[in-house]
Amino acid sequence: MYVWMAQFVRASPPPATSLCFRPKLFSPFPRTRMAVNPTNTSPSFNSRKLPILLFDIMDTIVRDPFYHDVPAFFGMSLKELIECKHPTAWLEFENGVIDEDELEGKFFKDRRPFDLQGLKNCMRRGYSYIDGVEQLLLDLKQNNYEMHAFTNYPIWYRIIEDKLNISKYLSWTFCSCMYGKRKPDPDFYLAVVEHLKVDPASCIFVDDRIKNVEAAVGVGITGLQFKNSDLLRQDLLRLGVDIAIDAQ
Repeated sequence: MYVWMAQFVRASPPPATSLCFRPKLFSPFPRTRMAVNPTNTSPSFNSRKLPILLFDIMDTIVRDPFYHDVPAFFGMSLKELIECKHPTAWLEFENGVIDEDELEGKFFKDRRPFDLQGLKNCMRRGYSYIDGVEQLLLDLKQNNYEMHAFTNYPIWYRIIEDKLNISKYLSWTFCSCMYGKRKPDPDFYLAVVEHLKVDPASCIFVDDRIKNVEAAVGVGITGLQFKNSDLLRQDLLRLGVDIAIDAQ
């Protein structure tokens, strides 16, 4: 899902995944919660359907083009790419510390030139919805769930949006390039629930990376490790998330 250019630690696709969650069942009906009007310190009541759903993007909603497309673009094997890539350039780009021009200048350890626009085009071609995920997002949207991206990714998330129009289903609210924080940093998770103004237990977080799921559980968020869309649908139903029975 993420950091692939930070250290290129994912030399092979992730292993068969497991489920990690805080067993909290959610009512299928909207809940009323107390909210504070920012222009008035007196509390008001408004309706907000819970849980709020937080989704990782890469390898959870969108195919990551790193494993095959990017090495082929550079005419290298994955191993060769790992060995010659600058160890922190992508991480800095994900955190918004460097911009696109700076990334181009230090992408490789030896600072060799390359076709940055060509790389972006390669990645754009490789982005696609993971099988069954778009339908699941549509079903959740039709059941009026609030959904947000919660992802480690640079400003190039806009390329994904331009191609796949993910904002039809969820908001690009929590990207590492906006916050200068990355999962599994607990501060990033706490910043999310602070922004949403809900208890952590009122959120469900979905990610293909178990360490990111464990970090969510560590701050009180219900966590699900993504394996495929069918299992995710079943896990959400088991947790009490309302998905139309004719959705499949």
